[in-house]
Amino acid sequence: LLIGIGFYNLHAYGFGVLRVVNPYYIVHYFRRRGKEGWISLGGVVLSTTGTEAMFADLGHFSVRAIQLSFSFVIMPSTLVAYCGQAAYLTEHPTDVVDTFYKSIPGPMYWPTFVIAVLASVIASQAMISGVFSIITQSSSLACFPKVKVVHTSAKYEGQVYIPEINYNILMIACILVTEGFKTTENIGHAYGVLLKLLRIAVVAVMIITTGMLALVMLIIWRTNIFWVILFCGFYGIVELVLFTSVLSKFVQGGFLPIVFAAFMMGIIGIWHYVHHKRYDFELRNKVSSEYMTQLAKDPRINRVPGMGLLCSELVHGIPPIFPHFVSNIPSIHSVLVFLSLKKLPVSKISEEVRFLFRYVDPREYRMFHFIVRYGYMDIIGTNEEFEHQLLERFKDFICKEYLIADGGATEQTTDDRTGGIVPAPIQGVEEEIGFVERAADGGVVYLLGEASCEGQTKFLHPNENNCPLCLYFSEEQLQARGGTNDGITH
Repeated sequence: LLIGIGFYNLHAYGFGVLRVVNPYYIVHYFRRRGKEGWISLGGVVLSTTGTEAMFADLGHFSVRAIQLSFSFVIMPSTLVAYCGQAAYLTEHPTDVVDTFYKSIPGPMYWPTFVIAVLASVIASQAMISGVFSIITQSSSLACFPKVKVVHTSAKYEGQVYIPEINYNILMIACILVTEGFKTTENIGHAYGVLLKLLRIAVVAVMIITTGMLALVMLIIWRTNIFWVILFCGFYGIVELVLFTSVLSKFVQGGFLPIVFAAFMMGIIGIWHYVHHKRYDFELRNKVSSEYMTQLAKDPRINRVPGMGLLCSELVHGIPPIFPHFVSNIPSIHSVLVFLSLKKLPVSKISEEVRFLFRYVDPREYRMFHFIVRYGYMDIIGTNEEFEHQLLERFKDFICKEYLIADGGATEQTTDDRTGGIVPAPIQGVEEEIGFVERAADGGVVYLLGEASCEGQTKFLHPNENNCPLCLYFSEEQLQARGGTNDGITH
C-alpha cells in the first residue's frame, strides 16, 4: 500500500525529487543553511524511530525473516513513500504538518486510515514485547526482581509474557495517560514533544549498538580487524554527526531520557550489586566438610523421620544458612537433601537428565546435593509430582552408585534408641532404597533459605527471632506431632 501511494505521488507530481540521491544537493543544502542545516539533521533521526522496534521481534521471528522483510519490504516501501510525500510537498508546501494523510488519494484514504490504526496496534505490541524481553533478560542477569515469565513458544525462547508487568505497570500506565490527557489531540501533542526529546536516546542507542557489535565481531566472530575498523568508521561517523546535531535539544528537555535512564540504571545496578554480594557471601562462607563431620558426631543433634529439602542457589557446597537452621532447630532429617533449581536456556529437558545427584560427606549420614534443571517451557508441577520424580531418580542414582562401587557397604550399626546422629550402615542397594522410601513416606519437608516463598502450602518460622528460614510440615507429620501449621511447638 505504501509503495502504491508513493508511486502515485511520484507520477502525479513528478519524479524530480529522486535527484536527492545526488550528493551535490546535500552539500549545497549545508552550504545554504549552515548551522540550521546541521541542526535539522535531528529531524532525520525521527524518520528512523520505530525501525528499532523490529529488534524487539527477534524473540518472535527468526533473524533471517527480519533481514528479508526489512531489506525487501520495509526499506523499499518506506523510501518510496517518503519520496512520494516529498513530491507532493513540491506542489503543496503548506501541508508539511500532515503530509502522510494529505498525500493519500481520495478513494484510498479510509482503507489507509484503517491500516494505519492497525499498524499502530502492532507497533504498540512490539513495544510491549520489547518490555517483556528486556525484563526477562534483566531478571536472568540478576538485574531485576524475579517475576513470573510465561514462555509461549517451544521454538523461540524470546516469546515471553509477564502478567505482572502487563497488568501492574503497562495497563496502569495506559490508564493514567488516557485519564491525564483526556483527548487524542493532547496525546498527539505530547507524543510529538516526546519524539523530540527521544532524539538523543535514539542516537545513543545506535552508537552503543555499533560499539557492542564491534566487540562481537572481534571477540566472537573473529572478524578481520580491517573490516571492523571499516564498519566502525563508516557507521561511527554517521552516528556521531547525528548525535552532535541532536545535542542542541539537550537543554530543551533532551536531558529527560538521560535522567530516566540514569534512574533505571541506578535501580538495576543496586539490585545486581546486592544480589552479587549475597551470592558471593554464600560462596565465601560455604559450610566446610569438617563442620559437617563434627555435626554428624554431635550427640545433641537429633535425627527425625522424613526427608528434608534445603533449597539454595549454590550448585557446589552447602549454604551458610544451614548452620543457622541447625542452631535454632537441633534436628536433621533422616535423609537431608541440599536442593538447587536451575533454569536453562533450552525449551525442554527430559526427565532422564533433569536431576543431578552427588553425596555429601560423610556419606554414611545420608546427606545429598541435588541439582534439578528445567527448560523454559518445563512445568515444575505440584509438590506431589515433583517429589515423585525426585524419588524415582533418587533410587536410580543409588542403584548406579552401587554398581560403580561394586556393591560395597559399611558394616556399622545404627542405634535407634539414642537421639544423636549415629552412622547408618550402608547396606545393600535394596535396603538403602527402602530406607529412602520410608523417609519419603514419613513426609517431605521444604526448608527455604529465602526471605519469601510462593505456594499454597503453609509455612512456619522455626523460632521467634525473625529467622529468614521457613519450615513446612506435611499433614502426616503434623498429625504425628499433634499440631498444625498455624501453631506448632518445637
